[in-house]
Amino acid sequence: MSGRRERTKAANRAAILAAAQEVFASEGYGAASVRDIVRRTDLASGTFYNYFPDKDAIFVALIADVGEEARRRVRAARRSAHTAEDFVEGAYRAFFEFIVEDPERFAFVRRNLDTMTSRFGETVLPAGTEELAEDLRAAIEAGSLPPVDVDYCAGAMVAVGLELGARLAERDPPDVDGATSFASGLFLGALERHALSVR
Repeated sequence: MSGRRERTKAANRAAILAAAQEVFASEGYGAASVRDIVRRTDLASGTFYNYFPDKDAIFVALIADVGEEARRRVRAARRSAHTAEDFVEGAYRAFFEFIVEDPERFAFVRRNLDTMTSRFGETVLPAGTEELAEDLRAAIEAGSLPPVDVDYCAGAMVAVGLELGARLAERDPPDVDGATSFASGLFLGALERHALSVR
């Protein structure tokens, strides 16, 4: 019985999250309501509150799911890098491709990116910035990146990734190559100039 109950709970939560992603993608965070989300499921209206206390909580859960997978892919790209070019370009490409590869996730991110960063950024962004800082330190120690202020560099790289992610999402079709090239050129040039200045 407990196994069936757990499967039912997992299925209900997944159904609510899927419905919420659709609603936030079509209506945007501001216009969406819990009632809109529940209407897109086969669940009773009160069931929602067994899983999430309010709209903010389910929005944060969706961002966390998206962010966790994005961080996993970006970190894998950075950790497989052997050069500064691989580190920077590979990570940006992994992030931008992740944004656009799934049409439903892309619609959710595209419609709500400003809300994600302005209203909920403090909830979800620090983990990615801290992971990037760890990887920057490891790359500097390995000699594949020149010494830099890791705190400044990680903050700047995340900010540029989010801003360009929003810009490429507005283009039709989304310009993954252009965003990757721009972000990579920006940071590789800065890293090269910084390396020359400290010699």
